[in-house]
Amino acid sequence: MFKKFIRRPVLSIVISLIIVFLGILSLLNLPMTQFPSISPPKVNVTAEYPGANNELLIKSVIIPLERALNGVPGMKYMESDAGNDGEASIQIVFNLGTDPNVAAVNVQNRVSSAVNKLPPLVVREGVKISREESNMLMYINVYSDDPKADQKFLYNFADINILNELKRIDGVGFADILGTRDYAMRVWLKPDRLASLGISSDEVMDALQEQSIEASPGKAGESSGKRAQAFEYILKYPGRYSTAVEYGNIILKANPTANLSG
Repeated sequence: MFKKFIRRPVLSIVISLIIVFLGILSLLNLPMTQFPSISPPKVNVTAEYPGANNELLIKSVIIPLERALNGVPGMKYMESDAGNDGEASIQIVFNLGTDPNVAAVNVQNRVSSAVNKLPPLVVREGVKISREESNMLMYINVYSDDPKADQKFLYNFADINILNELKRIDGVGFADILGTRDYAMRVWLKPDRLASLGISSDEVMDALQEQSIEASPGKAGESSGKRAQAFEYILKYPGRYSTAVEYGNIILKANPTANLSG
């Protein structure tokens, strides 16, 4: 039998091409559900602690979350990472065949039981849980030939016009922009001035939260229903501060007993 293929190479080539062609057709028509699972399901837990270093993140965020997540049903192992940028992440890898939706719910329940052990600032920022693949599969570079379009402009242009479109593409689990260059009001502190005035960074944050707020003042002159009311006024509040002058006028510390006489 093998001698026929050796003596007739053209026949061998034709049969090989037919086998390859049938294999390609089978591969294209094979449903995705028939492919074996080669990548184990993963659930990512991300927490942000602004201003914290990696050592503080490990002690106050990573360790409490790892103790709560250890032993979640179907877990194979987990990896943790903490950087000096105030962001900590835990990746829980589950066994093959585990339903990723059920795994995400189990992780959410475990994280909820450990929220009261996390710092208040971490709780305010929120602990994010996602079940997409954490590896980066594609990079997209945005550039401009216009010299006026700097990195901040390109970052915010991509954030407003491109990022939302990418998130709506089928199959995209998570899309984000590397770095933090969004338009925002940032307050920089001088440690020497704070020390001379006896003010801590927590007092500065409390002053910002108390004076730069979003509030609904309500209405004035609203009828009580017992008597008619001629005028009703809607009160408006300017909301959070948006200029450097407004932030510069924030009162950090006051001494009501100070003697201001000459």
